[in-house]
Amino acid sequence: MKNSTSLTQIALQKFKKNFWGVFSLGFLTLCVLVAIFAYALAPDNSQNANQMHLSIHSKNPGFSVQMLTIPAAVEKQNPLSVFFFGKKNADTEIPVSKYVLKKNTIEITEYTPDGTEGLQKEYALSLFPDASSVEEIPQKYISEKKFLLGTDKYGRDLLSRMLIGIRISLAIGFVAVFISLVIGITLGAIAGYFGGKVDAAIMWLINVTWSIPTLLLVIAITLALGKGFWQVFIAVGLTMWVEVARVVRGQVMGVKQMQYVTAARALGFNDLRIIVKHILPNSMAPVIIISAANFAGAILIESGLSFLGIGAQPPMPSWGGIIKDHYAYIILGKPYLALIPGLAIMSLVTAFMLIGNALRDAMDVRNA
Repeated sequence: MKNSTSLTQIALQKFKKNFWGVFSLGFLTLCVLVAIFAYALAPDNSQNANQMHLSIHSKNPGFSVQMLTIPAAVEKQNPLSVFFFGKKNADTEIPVSKYVLKKNTIEITEYTPDGTEGLQKEYALSLFPDASSVEEIPQKYISEKKFLLGTDKYGRDLLSRMLIGIRISLAIGFVAVFISLVIGITLGAIAGYFGGKVDAAIMWLINVTWSIPTLLLVIAITLALGKGFWQVFIAVGLTMWVEVARVVRGQVMGVKQMQYVTAARALGFNDLRIIVKHILPNSMAPVIIISAANFAGAILIESGLSFLGIGAQPPMPSWGGIIKDHYAYIILGKPYLALIPGLAIMSLVTAFMLIGNALRDAMDVRNA
């Protein structure tokens, strides 16, 4: 036990000395915090950041406009629900170019992108519950709204969509890796420990699954389960267990020859206890490294599925879905609409790969 602890401490010290590994871990920690507090950080905290303003679509980063907010006349939502899932019934927002106060109404002129005179509409004082007079409406309900990353083709705040979209990428990674570990470790340990016909049957299943192109298999499973959020998670997880199983099988085949495993058998321990207590703990180092790579792979697969339209379904924000909506803008003078989510995907995948490399170096006994 002491030797195991000391090896863990050595690996931890080596990981701490790897700048890119530590930097990537810090970046991923920041991404997780952003995912948790997404709706608190997002300028648009409506559910899925889906507040559309077609009159200000595809605006450049830093664009600002006067916005009239008309409160939603609905029941109050649980603050915890707003924090995690956003406002289900968000206030109505209207971009305005100018407004005129009248006796019991406010007349606004809607914003138009080409500078022409927009539609004029009147709103009664009764729509603004916190305003006791018309003069208070501009103070409490009209504000300058700035879009730091601009707006998408539907006039939605791109920054808010990006912040909430990070949840999809991280969630798909966690769920897919968890499913792949459960299936891969179980089948790999059984194949490596028992050998013989059991090993041959599991290896046949592994080889058949491996021979099918990953994206094609994911698409087939997704279509069988139906389009949706959780279906994609399960589909990706069911295609990533193969490599885990092969590695675990190889590790178990080597570890089961060790003397302490023979001693455990001599003491009369059952196979389950030997596998779980003695073999698997000494076979996990390569699995941890593969998990980091699988996490990155899951993010890329989900982005590809969303781009093809069978991933997370609108209006749920997904980085791959945002690229799908705006890839044509690359040649229409607004490439940032597709490049921003593309760079975000690249950054997240690179961080996981760098952590995997750092873990590999830290756990390499030859460098101890």
